[in-house]
Amino acid sequence: WWHPLVWLLDRSGKDVTLTPAGRVLLAYAERLTQMRDESKLAVADHGTAPRGKMVVGANEATCLYVLPDVFAKYCHLHPEVQLSIYRNFSYKIVEKLENGTIDVGIVTLPVKSAKLKTIPIFRDQLLWMVNPQSRLAKQDAVSVSEIAREPMLLPKTGYTRRLMDKLLKPYEPELQVRMELPSVGMIKSFVAAGLGVSLISASFARDQVLAGRVKLIALKEKELWRELGLAYRRDRTLTQAARTFITTVRQLAAASR
Repeated sequence: WWHPLVWLLDRSGKDVTLTPAGRVLLAYAERLTQMRDESKLAVADHGTAPRGKMVVGANEATCLYVLPDVFAKYCHLHPEVQLSIYRNFSYKIVEKLENGTIDVGIVTLPVKSAKLKTIPIFRDQLLWMVNPQSRLAKQDAVSVSEIAREPMLLPKTGYTRRLMDKLLKPYEPELQVRMELPSVGMIKSFVAAGLGVSLISASFARDQVLAGRVKLIALKEKELWRELGLAYRRDRTLTQAARTFITTVRQLAAASR
């Protein structure tokens, strides 16, 4: 009789590798191990106040300009939870959510991942940001052709960069790209210094607008919006800390509408 391991392990080469049947069994074993760990967590977590460590993913601008009030409210309600922030672009946060490295993400929607559940929480208009002394500052709205004649400050990557590339592509031959910058903070400072114009989520520039350092102008052709959403794994049991975080974010989002 053949020993069962013969069907699972391939010893024909120098190294021992899994057969196709072995790889199938390994996938089931990993899933069973995950279910065991989740069931132990769910039982231990049941009926207790939220505690422990929770990892939340978001990009830099969202952490700086959208989440401080959320984190303040959550930490006040649940002081026993230690929050750890994973800061990166949305596509990186999706990857970390899919492989289970982080608990909850706040990402730009839409998200194309069958593994994740997303809940819209925040909608922000994208507007052109100019220096108050700019010739465009007196206008309430500008066309893309008008804005394309200005020196351009581009974010290096991300959702806004992709949108700007799409909008400005017809004017590429005459476009003057003055700088590519790695952060929203730098873009705001350089627009305020009169070095060029850029596209930005309105909430990210609120303080600079109130201080009179920049002016926000709408696009004539159409309104531009960026939507943020909560994201987490569909197939994993959330800790009580993660569940209460999601509830807190949804309540604050509803109250701000």
